[in-house]
Amino acid sequence: MATPRHTPLLPFILITSLFLMWGLANNMTDTLLAAFKRIMSMSDYQTAFVQYAFYGAYFCLAIPAAILIKRFTYKAGVLIGLGLFIAGALLFYPASQTMAYGHFLAALFILAGGLSILETTANPYIIAMGPEETGTQRLNFAQSFNPIGSIIGVLLSKAFILSKLNQADSVQRAAMSPEQLQDIQAQELGAVMGPYVGVAFFLLALWLAIAFTKMPKASDEDHQADFIAAFGRLAKKPHYVWAVIAQFFYVGAQIGVWSFTIRYVMQEMQLNEDQAATYYLASLILFLASRFICTFLMRFIDPRRLLLSLALLAMALAVIVIFGSGAFSVYALVAISACMSLMFPTIYGLGLRGLGQDTKIGGSGLIMAILGGAVLTGVQGKVSDATGSIHYAFLVPLLCFAVVAYFAYAARRLRVQVA
Repeated sequence: MATPRHTPLLPFILITSLFLMWGLANNMTDTLLAAFKRIMSMSDYQTAFVQYAFYGAYFCLAIPAAILIKRFTYKAGVLIGLGLFIAGALLFYPASQTMAYGHFLAALFILAGGLSILETTANPYIIAMGPEETGTQRLNFAQSFNPIGSIIGVLLSKAFILSKLNQADSVQRAAMSPEQLQDIQAQELGAVMGPYVGVAFFLLALWLAIAFTKMPKASDEDHQADFIAAFGRLAKKPHYVWAVIAQFFYVGAQIGVWSFTIRYVMQEMQLNEDQAATYYLASLILFLASRFICTFLMRFIDPRRLLLSLALLAMALAVIVIFGSGAFSVYALVAISACMSLMFPTIYGLGLRGLGQDTKIGGSGLIMAILGGAVLTGVQGKVSDATGSIHYAFLVPLLCFAVVAYFAYAARRLRVQVA
C-alpha cells in the first residue's frame, strides 16, 4: 500500500487518541463486576456476564473488521468502530431507565463490538500513516496511551460509579420493601450510566473531527483475500497456533485478575468498592511502569526468556493470592500486574513472526483470542461460587499463566524470534 513520506500530524493525533479511549472503556468495564454484584445482589458468575458480553463482542467482530479494512479504507473502519462505541455508550441511558441487567449487557456488546473494529483498524493504520521504516516507532508511541486510558477509566469509575453505591449488602437489600430497593437501585444504575453517556458525547466530537479531517487513504492492498485459504495456511504453523492459544489464556488471566481485584481487596482489607478500587488503580500504574521497564530490558534479555520468567513469577504470586491472606496476599495480587505488562505484545509478536502475506489475517485471529477474557472470567466466577471462596477463583489465572509459560518455553524450540 502507498504510505505518505511524512506522518500527517493531526490525523496521527486523532487516531492515537483512540488508543487511550479503548483503554478507558476496557477498565471502566472491569469495575462493573463489583458494581453489579452489589446493586443487584448477584453471584460472581452472574457478574461475569459483563465480560461475556464485552469480550464476546471482540470475538464476533474481529473477522468482520479485517474484511472491512480490506474492502474499504482504514478511515471507514475507524468511523464505523467509533460509531458503535458511541451507540453502545449512549444505550446505557435507556438501560438505566429499564433497570434490566440484560439491557446493560446488550449496550456493552455493541460498545465492545466498536472497540474490536477500532483495535483491528487503528494498529495497522498508525503503521501506514507514514514511512514504513518508522512504523514500529509510531505504533509503540500510540500504544503507550492505552494504559493511560486504563488509569483514567478506573478514576472515572471510582469518582462517579463506585463512590455512589449504597453500602447495603445483599441481606439488607433483601429485607427492604420493593419500593425502597427500587429507589436505591435507580440511583445506583443512574451513577453507572453517567460516565458512559458523558464519554459518548466526547467520542461524538472525536468522530466528527475524524470525519471532517482529510485522512491518509491507506487501505489493505489485497481487497480479495481468501480467508479460508489463509486460515488453512496459518493452522499449519505451530508457533502461530500456540500463540493464539497462549493469547486466549493470557487475556483470560488478565481480565480475571483485574475483574476480581476489587472483590478480593474488599474481603481481605475490609474496604468498600470505592476504597478497594485504589488497589486496582495501583495495579494499572504498576502495569504501565512495568511495560516501560520490560521494553528496556528487552535490549539485554531475549523476549522469550523474559516472558517465561515473568509467567513463572506470576504463577508464584497467584499461589500466594490463593493460599495467603491479608495485606501480603493483596500486595501479591497487585504485583501480578507487573508480570502481565509485556505478555500481550510479546505473544502477539511471536505469533506473527514469519507469516508473510497472512500477517493481517493472523492478527485478526489473535484479536479473536481475546474471547478468553469472557470465557475464563466466567469459569473463575463459577469456581468462586462453587467453593464459596474468592481465593480459589485465582486457580484459573494460575493455570492460564502456566499455559503462557509453556508457550514461552516451546517458542524456543520452534526457533521463533521477535524482531
